[in-house]
Amino acid sequence: MADKQGDSGSESDSTDEPVVGNVNKFAVVPPNYTGKPRKGHLIFDACFESGNLGRVDYITETEYDLFIRPDTCNPRFRVWFNFIVENVKSDQRVIFNIVNFSKTKSLYRDGMTPMIKSTSRPKWVRIPSKYVYYYRCPDHRKNYVMSFAFVFDREEDVYQFAYCYPYSYTRLQNYLDNLERRNYDFFTRELLCLSVQQRRLDLITIASPNICAKENDKLKTILITARVHPGETPASFVCQGIIDFLVSNHPIAKILRDHLVFKIVPMLNPDGVYLGNYRCSLMGFDLNRHWQEPSPWAHPTLYATKNLLMELDRNEKHDMDFYIDLHAHSTLMNGFMYGNIYDDPERYERQSVFPKLLCSNAEDFSLTNTNFNRDAVKAGTGRRTLGSCLDESHCYTLEVSFFSYQTNTTGQSMPYTEEAYMKLGRNVARTFLDYYKLVGYISIKPSSGLTPKPSSQLSRSQEKYHSSEKSSSEPLFKSQGENVSANKSDKKTDRLGRKSS
Repeated sequence: MADKQGDSGSESDSTDEPVVGNVNKFAVVPPNYTGKPRKGHLIFDACFESGNLGRVDYITETEYDLFIRPDTCNPRFRVWFNFIVENVKSDQRVIFNIVNFSKTKSLYRDGMTPMIKSTSRPKWVRIPSKYVYYYRCPDHRKNYVMSFAFVFDREEDVYQFAYCYPYSYTRLQNYLDNLERRNYDFFTRELLCLSVQQRRLDLITIASPNICAKENDKLKTILITARVHPGETPASFVCQGIIDFLVSNHPIAKILRDHLVFKIVPMLNPDGVYLGNYRCSLMGFDLNRHWQEPSPWAHPTLYATKNLLMELDRNEKHDMDFYIDLHAHSTLMNGFMYGNIYDDPERYERQSVFPKLLCSNAEDFSLTNTNFNRDAVKAGTGRRTLGSCLDESHCYTLEVSFFSYQTNTTGQSMPYTEEAYMKLGRNVARTFLDYYKLVGYISIKPSSGLTPKPSSQLSRSQEKYHSSEKSSSEPLFKSQGENVSANKSDKKTDRLGRKSS
């Protein structure tokens, strides 16, 4: 989430006890219990890539308080969670309370629920909303708590819970390795720099060799970045949707490659992603507040990306036309954009064109939530900083909800899936054709109204990186989950019953 001053809700800098580091195969047993954990003594683990769970407190045999580990070197941000539970008993009923969110405003108020998968059912699904409660809790300083009831149905399974669909650094590297092996003549992958922990900052260029060989014409260049905030995983799915489309055989993709140069930095904060942070880098920096003067040692990925932009802007061969930074939003629905306010009225009017065209192509894109501002608090963001540095470029933040969208036609609320996020990315890519036809830069057909089917864009080798979408016919939820609260004490029933208004 990159913009809108009030969108983050209140943030708390303190918890009852500091939470440092992730739990590592931590067995939660009853008080005064000794000996090895028995079946049903839950074992929690978050010591894996993009994992986050800092502490677990035993409340009763059916209830546990869970504490999010704050971002490294920054206790303010406690939102993202991603953890594993094992050593369960068949039909074991539990209530998990996540008690130390740093935000009060949340899509949990609007029906958002945690994600769940298990070893035998590897497709991520949302826990049904009737099992999830979001409320002020008197037992935790009246902070907001998200509680959910769940039934572990298979003893042999390992269960994983997450705030949203995970998209790890390793997943990105595997995806890019696969693309690189195809030896497309229009696709190049470069190492822009290494992060503080020596992870890759990849730069992807997608453009036809023919356009790059032109000597006299300036190349219309588009830069897209994602995951400056590591917990905003939907941004990676949107970014992959853009790349998938641009490298596909779809006629629109071929026209775009023949006329435009796409530069894509798919993961600006690889260390934060790997560590399981929500908003910050390894050193505790919110990188999207440091675009004005990034440090080569503290913010190396930002420093390298900004230098790339400035070089492209100075390069007589390139015409830097668009900069779009991909984010996810924790309090609003749909996809939407933030843009800048400029003193030049013509430039201000021009930048409203692309969001309007995108709205006509993407049923989940909202013009109502789209706005243009000059908020001083956001002066260090990519959109604001580059909007002032790149005199002729259109600079946007593209936001997409962590939870759901309402369609432009029916108004029906639809939870986002991985595929729906990637579809928004494909629609962003297609909209560039409409824009450049409108301004007269591209004068040939087809129209972006030719909606591509996902199967027409992805080869078999690409599709394997959508393996998390594989479904199982057996659900993760049993009807007796509705009765979990009946096993709790009166005090805990009261806690769970306090829904947010």
